[in-house]
Amino acid sequence: MATTLDIVRGISQVLANSHDGALDEEGEPIKIGLKREEGDPIKDSRVMDGFSCRFHGNQICISYQSECRLKDVHANSFESDTEQKIEDIAKFLKKEYKKLTGSTLSLKASGEMKAIVQNVSKVRTWVQAQKYYDIGGTKGTEPVGGDSKDSVDAKFKSFLDLGGFGKKTKNDKRKEPSQGQPVYTEKGVKSRKNVLSDYKNEK
Repeated sequence: MATTLDIVRGISQVLANSHDGALDEEGEPIKIGLKREEGDPIKDSRVMDGFSCRFHGNQICISYQSECRLKDVHANSFESDTEQKIEDIAKFLKKEYKKLTGSTLSLKASGEMKAIVQNVSKVRTWVQAQKYYDIGGTKGTEPVGGDSKDSVDAKFKSFLDLGGFGKKTKNDKRKEPSQGQPVYTEKGVKSRKNVLSDYKNEK
């Protein structure tokens, strides 16, 4: 039975072996299903796209980014095509994970795909999409989400309030700043040229 650490290490190794230009055991280019794999790498202009993954507790987030044309963005199948690319990446991860470790990787889609399209110039347009998947076999791993709770002890919190941004205590008998910079007081802003001169209200 693979542990959570074993699963994370296996996925990380798959990602390390799937860089642009990676080759398999037979010396053939690894096919993931990306646009950059289409056409001849020398004769044809390559489309810049790629993917990355990050772990969130018991989930993995697959991010896909690609160069696209503006007319393709307005096509009805643009969203479904982008989501299909992420699905192809998930299939590739499961296939390579089994080949590498001998175990099966379970990835179940969690939620919908989120995508953003933005213009780099009047000619170039980019799409950035991501989708979360639940990783099977990661028992005991807490999901990431929700607001964090303030667990600071009350005494330590009161100690932090005594810092530079806290309130001045009653036994603090330090003098006012003596450098020639504006000093903010309750009655307005005062400043002086040097240590020997008096404070004057700034206009």
